[in-house]
Amino acid sequence: MVIRLCLLFSAALLFTSCGNGRAASPAKDVSRIQHVVFLVKENHTFDNYFGTFPGADGAREGLTSTGATVPLTPLPDSDWAPHCNSWDCAIEAMNRGKMDEFDLISPGQSAYTQAGEKRIPNYWQYARHFALADRYFTSIHGPSLPNYLYMFAAQSGGLIDNGGGVIDNGSGESGAACNGEYVGAVTVMDAQGHKSKRTPCFDFPGLPDRLEKAGIRWKLYVNGGGAMMMLRNSANWADDFAPNQQIITDAKTGNLPAMSWVFSDGADVSEEAPGSICKGENWTVQVLNAIMQGPDWNSTVVFLTWDDYGGYYDHVPPPQVDQFGLGPRVPLLVISPFVKPGSVSHTTYEHSSILKFVETRYNLQPLTARDRNASDMLDIFDFQQAPLAPLILKPRQCP
Repeated sequence: MVIRLCLLFSAALLFTSCGNGRAASPAKDVSRIQHVVFLVKENHTFDNYFGTFPGADGAREGLTSTGATVPLTPLPDSDWAPHCNSWDCAIEAMNRGKMDEFDLISPGQSAYTQAGEKRIPNYWQYARHFALADRYFTSIHGPSLPNYLYMFAAQSGGLIDNGGGVIDNGSGESGAACNGEYVGAVTVMDAQGHKSKRTPCFDFPGLPDRLEKAGIRWKLYVNGGGAMMMLRNSANWADDFAPNQQIITDAKTGNLPAMSWVFSDGADVSEEAPGSICKGENWTVQVLNAIMQGPDWNSTVVFLTWDDYGGYYDHVPPPQVDQFGLGPRVPLLVISPFVKPGSVSHTTYEHSSILKFVETRYNLQPLTARDRNASDMLDIFDFQQAPLAPLILKPRQCP
């Protein structure tokens, strides 16, 4: 079965499918994981959030295009600077691995900021209690939408932007999505590096296909309005996605599926500038508290990450595995009873690595070279240890 993706706007996303069944039991005790939650926040780099975390490869200062070294100044709770996180801006900021032109993509030195423990204390508590990865990179040089596609399919079909604009290639294409609704064009890049505008409708396989064929239940938690939709001829399609708040109810009642994607769309919870970082962290705490207090905690892993770099500085050059990526580094917190407590992983991961973990867990075939070659992430776990206790945190009073 092949995914049909309809790109609709540029922020959240809707996917539908169905599937039930029991999980396989591969080696290495990974079968102790019965529930994988892929929790996605928005637009921050590793240095921007964890650059001063003990034991991690972080930075307190950054390089500029003039050769200067500048301090990473405190990040405000609501950052109103107009940061650029497009494909072109990412390529420019990385400057062939020199990581010294972030000042050219945002005004002044607004990209050179850092939240630190004071601004995100609960995220730091999770990192200290569970596990943090300091070599987790975005899958593509660019913004949310193509990175979302990698989170589902280990590719973007050549897509490199969030869509919008018009098609002007003489093809007569209307810029309509798969369902016929006009939504504008998206930019795609071919194997030779040529860019073009095209109708936002793609056909390629994704992890939900693999799960469905194996009879494994999955669900997408996201609010309406979406950026893309998987069209299915399924009588049960309505059971396969829900508003993102539903993850709290499902976690508390023991109704987590085997695989969940949770998108914190919405300015009040996503942490995308200029939204409040504090409010975004509080929403994450509510979700994690629900999971830890629910009956599924002792068989769950939560991969908490950020979709793209948001235009903020990071000092680590991303490995270039192909023409699309990897892109700038973002944080990854791995929260589970079976992670090595208080550990910092230095293994190279990307969004496709989480697909590889799921494929390893359920003995599924890879989708592309990306997930085939990605780390399976098992190095961050110890399935023989006594399960870690929940860490129940309190939401904070926000500015």
